[in-house]
Amino acid sequence: MTTQIDENTWRELEEIAARYPQKRSGLLPMLHLVQSVEGRVTPEGIEACADILGISAAEVSGVATFYTMYKRKPVGDYHVGVCTNTLCAVMGGDLIFERLKEHLDVGNDETTADGKITLEHVECNAACDYAPVMMVNWEFMDNQTPESAVQVVDDLREGKAVHSTRGPRLCTWREAERVLAGYDDGLADEGPAAGPASLLGLDLAREKGWSAPSSRASARPDGAPAETDDPVAEDAAIEQDSPSDETAAEKQEGK
Repeated sequence: MTTQIDENTWRELEEIAARYPQKRSGLLPMLHLVQSVEGRVTPEGIEACADILGISAAEVSGVATFYTMYKRKPVGDYHVGVCTNTLCAVMGGDLIFERLKEHLDVGNDETTADGKITLEHVECNAACDYAPVMMVNWEFMDNQTPESAVQVVDDLREGKAVHSTRGPRLCTWREAERVLAGYDDGLADEGPAAGPASLLGLDLAREKGWSAPSSRASARPDGAPAETDDPVAEDAAIEQDSPSDETAAEKQEGK
């Protein structure tokens, strides 16, 4: 072993690689495991992944530098990501980010002096119906305001228990990274759960008595919906309604 990665981490990296028919497919969770141990993707972690997977350190580094979820600088106990994409921005995301920068005395992708909070503005997290959204170690904090965001980071720095707006209590960044590497933390029952905005369509369908259409799309030439869910009968109906090649040719000659 030519790296400084400890034996237990090396063994777990090998376990991750062994999960896949082609072991290099395990690179992403392996990098998460490195972050859970090292607090970032270190040169030693890159070398370990490369050795285990039988690829070059340059290939591993290319992946680690491509995805923003992999960090080359140490991350604090809590990674706070504020969405500043269009909808969150106009709903207050920019104000939240500026307020946190001032309150924490850090810039983008910087960590507080006590090592507790790393602040970053992030791209869309697909939670636009809850804008503005902030994420803490990849857990959603929905419908935030500058005041609520400040309260969250203050509580985290003071060691208080903080829960995502969707249920789960927030763990540390390293603990979250270990989960992303595929190791169970025993907290799955805490959530996350879908919020009211996500369930609105489902609730409306239940209220109206709506059900999903047949999984087999209608193929009737006249555009009318299929009258049966039986695929054999439906295919027969389509064939009967569709002119044969010979009939179509005769019609063309008649013109």
